[in-house]
Amino acid sequence: MLIDSHAHIYLDQFDEDRLEMMDRAQQEKVLKIYMPNIDSTSIDSMLEVYDQFEQFTFPMMGLHPCSVKKDFERELYLVEEWLEKGSFIAVGEIGTDLYWDKTYFAYQQEAFKVQCELALQHELPIVVHCRESIDETIELVQPYIERGLRGVFHCFTGDIDQAKKITDLGMYLGIGGVATFKNGGLHKVLPEVDMHRMVLETDSPYLAPVPHRGKRNEPSYIPIIAQRVADLTNLSLDEVSEITTKNAQELFHPK
Repeated sequence: MLIDSHAHIYLDQFDEDRLEMMDRAQQEKVLKIYMPNIDSTSIDSMLEVYDQFEQFTFPMMGLHPCSVKKDFERELYLVEEWLEKGSFIAVGEIGTDLYWDKTYFAYQQEAFKVQCELALQHELPIVVHCRESIDETIELVQPYIERGLRGVFHCFTGDIDQAKKITDLGMYLGIGGVATFKNGGLHKVLPEVDMHRMVLETDSPYLAPVPHRGKRNEPSYIPIIAQRVADLTNLSLDEVSEITTKNAQELFHPK
């Protein structure tokens, strides 16, 4: 069994063939798909997919850093309300992003801190976005790790030192399609990382692995990523599948 620990399969890119996409995932033994939220505009569609595929999909609740604007406090109130009344496996997708726009970085940091507190309150892991801001986000999360917070740095694209800082905190690395990119850099990192600190993800519909790069990504491509990890770590595909699946279950379903 494989787990896609990060996929936005509720987005409109899947509206035309969502059922077929789910069938393809199950045929590839991807039997669980974890869905991070983006903001208030994505909640309804995410929960509709959850209702339709309740046995296979697991929703999260959070505010994506790229959706953090001046009104972020209103968005966070909604996150808090949903966490109180819903059944979610994580607080996510949260974090920081210095790639697109640095204007709201201070707001992103504040939103991240609030959501870390919510995760501790609800005893949930966090799913961390940190594009072009890995070091800043490691520094932000460290005080919460000391208080028992756990989670994953999703779509990890950093170097060996950053990977070890994250895993030394007891957090996981989300490994996706970038691992298959010729210039992705992870061929240097993954052989040096403890396999018991990795989970697999697609980040669908984004970042499709080679040979599908540039096209829509989907959970059925997880075996491609697993095979790449196996090749880089000198493990078998079965070993990578077993270890990463166990890791995801321990992180998101600890009880």
